[in-house]
Formats: sequence, structure tokens, C-alpha cells
Amino acid sequence: MIPRMDDGGLAALRTELLADLTGSVVEVGCGTGSNFQHYPGTVTSVHAVEPEPYLRSIAHTEALDAPVDIKVTGGTGSALPLETASVDAAVLCMVLCSVPDPLSTVTELLRALRPGGTLVFLEHHASDKPGIRLIQKAADATLWPFFAGGCHLHRDPLTTLRAGGFVVESLRSPQYPGGLSGAFAPHVLGRASRP
Repeated sequence: MIPRMDDGGLAALRTELLADLTGSVVEVGCGTGSNFQHYPGTVTSVHAVEPEPYLRSIAHTEALDAPVDIKVTGGTGSALPLETASVDAAVLCMVLCSVPDPLSTVTELLRALRPGGTLVFLEHHASDKPGIRLIQKAADATLWPFFAGGCHLHRDPLTTLRAGGFVVESLRSPQYPGGLSGAFAPHVLGRASRP
């Protein structure tokens, strides 16, 4: 599914998401490393964290051809293998929907970021339309998380980011690529900072 979505516009969103990053970066839940080719040359290093062994093995291979230095390790967003205030930027790309505790992931990123550091995100969010929101809640309460790697469609990443101490500076709701619509379509792309 990922190659089809990338061809349908997700690759362009990845490039937009990462375009302005500089210095050292942590990417939480890097999956198969689909973002790796989109990092700009202004990034000096990426510490990519992925808990799932199979996805992590694919990410290791993807990191070999990346345009920047990328180190892929195991771990979770709620316990990053990083020193406090050790990175310049953080990346969340369709991750908060699937982590067991989104708030602990966000507060852990806040810990790892240097003061003034940047967090960029592309995430699912709960729909503003009551009918779609009802479908999202029903999907989350039944089989969707099981079939979609723990994904929850009805989460609110902006509230989570703010509750975790971030200041949201910019955001937009892009048309999600790959032909997804309805309950699967609402996404938000943006930037936040550590005060």
C-alpha cells in the first residue's frame, strides 16, 4: 500500500514535512524507512526508532541508500534511547495514531529536543464531521486497530501535542493521497516547537 500512496501524493507530503529540518533529528516509528530518501542535506544525522523487528530490518536496508546519515534502532516513543536535549528536531509521520500512549511519546520527544527544537508531524485526526467521527470511533473500537498495526483513526494529535508541552506553530489539512476517503482521510501536517 505504501508505494501506491507515495505515487498518489504521499511522497510529496513527506518531502514537504521534512524540507526545512536541520541538524540532528529523531524519527519515531520510522517503519520501513519510507521517509529516509526525503531528508534534506541540511540534516546531519537521523536517529530512527522502530519497535517492530520486521519493519526495522527493512529500514536498516533503506538507511544504506539514504542521502543523510541514518542510524536505525529498536525502541519506543515513550522511552527513546537518547540523552535529554540531544536533538535539534523530531519527526512524527503517521505514528501517534498507533502508539499505545500518545502523550508519553510526545513528552518523551519534548525531553529529547533541545530548547527551541522543532517537531514536524503528519498524522491522522478525528474528523470534524459527526457522521465520519462516529465511523472512526466504531472502527477504533472493533477490528481496525488489529488489521492496521494498532492505528486509531479518532485520535486528536493537536490536543496531545499541546498537552505534552509543544507550541503548534503551523498546520494544514492536506488531501490524503492514495484514494483514501471518509474515515481514513482526515490528516494534519504541521510544525511545533519546544518552548
